[in-house]
Amino acid sequence: MKILIIHQNFPGQYKHLAPALVRQGHEVVALTCKVKKPTTWNGVKVIPYEIKGGSSPQIHPWLADFETKLIRATSCYRGARVLKQQGFEPDVICAHHGWGESMFLKDVWPNARLGLYCELYHLTDKPFFNFDPEFPSKNPEGDVLRIRMKNMNNRLHEEIMDAGISPTRFQASTFPDRWQDRISVTHDGIDTLTCAPNPDAVLDVGDGKTLTRNDEVITFINRNLEPYRGYHIFMRALPEILKRRKNAHVVMLGGDEVSYGSKAPDGKTWKQIYIDEVRGRIPTPHWNRVHFMGRVPYETYLSMIQVSRAHVYLTYPFVLSWSLLESMSAGCAILASDTAPVKEVMTEGENGIMVDFFDKEALVDRLCDLLEDEPLRGHLGETARKYVQENYDLQTICLPKHVEWVNKLAELPSRPIID
Repeated sequence: MKILIIHQNFPGQYKHLAPALVRQGHEVVALTCKVKKPTTWNGVKVIPYEIKGGSSPQIHPWLADFETKLIRATSCYRGARVLKQQGFEPDVICAHHGWGESMFLKDVWPNARLGLYCELYHLTDKPFFNFDPEFPSKNPEGDVLRIRMKNMNNRLHEEIMDAGISPTRFQASTFPDRWQDRISVTHDGIDTLTCAPNPDAVLDVGDGKTLTRNDEVITFINRNLEPYRGYHIFMRALPEILKRRKNAHVVMLGGDEVSYGSKAPDGKTWKQIYIDEVRGRIPTPHWNRVHFMGRVPYETYLSMIQVSRAHVYLTYPFVLSWSLLESMSAGCAILASDTAPVKEVMTEGENGIMVDFFDKEALVDRLCDLLEDEPLRGHLGETARKYVQENYDLQTICLPKHVEWVNKLAELPSRPIID
């Protein structure tokens, strides 16, 4: 079988699936704007396409997002035409359509079956819209229309999608009913052999300081430190946490940019805004026990969750972070927000404990109780790891399901283009 994979940051979500398909004997080609020259990665032929065109300076702001996706779509289309001219005819196309790239690929290969990675559909009802009262919409009526326009890319892909796959039930449920019979739910998978407890783990936090399992380490991880992942809530809890836990070290991982939501005002970063807000209430000796790690290599991240005595994870109703499942796999005792994506993988008192996203006082109280209760931490860590092994293990559960999904996709009749 000939398989084409589309991802603007290849391999992305296809990191494990693409090589697995190669090992099955399939010809796998990736078309991506990430590389400049053709190359090979784990048996996958990686072919570049060039993004041509730029955003229009006077475009309506509600169309700016779609125009960016349209530019990627037409650029990818041109790259696909070249592949076709070279004789490549895929049986199956697997694409993360979030950047628009796969919008016109059925026009190149109408008989190919298109399988989409369905990450999220943008919704305008509660709790998705205006979830956080601290950041209310300045134009609620207009923003509802803007968000509807943001789904243009989703809607155009729904017309040509033969099948979809979503990593969680929560994420799949955001898509309209007309999508549901075509979407399967299978997580990308967690490498539970790598993300495993390590009593000998050592974390270097800089300035000659290292932390081990013998230290009281509280961890907090975001791709970028921002409100969507509860950074502001955690920072406001920080003065009291440090006051009550005299020996605790708080280690935070995350960049200064924005992955989700709005940019910080006045050219600032969300990270610095909330440091400035709480720093005056934290004596310097306490502040010296706070370690901002920025973005780090995976090995450092792994050591971080392996030395963690208590891991805090907060999120809006949004895409579930890999860091939560990996921390569970590493045997962390988790304190998380009781939002919908978390409740899909955690049960209160069994494999973690949960608090209201906005209740920083409850966060402090329950975190301090957890740090005092070693038997409870051991129980939560053991059951969390077992849960991930039984439901999200990469090699034994998730990867075989993804391979099976691709094989079934190849058997479907191709959905025709709708004019």
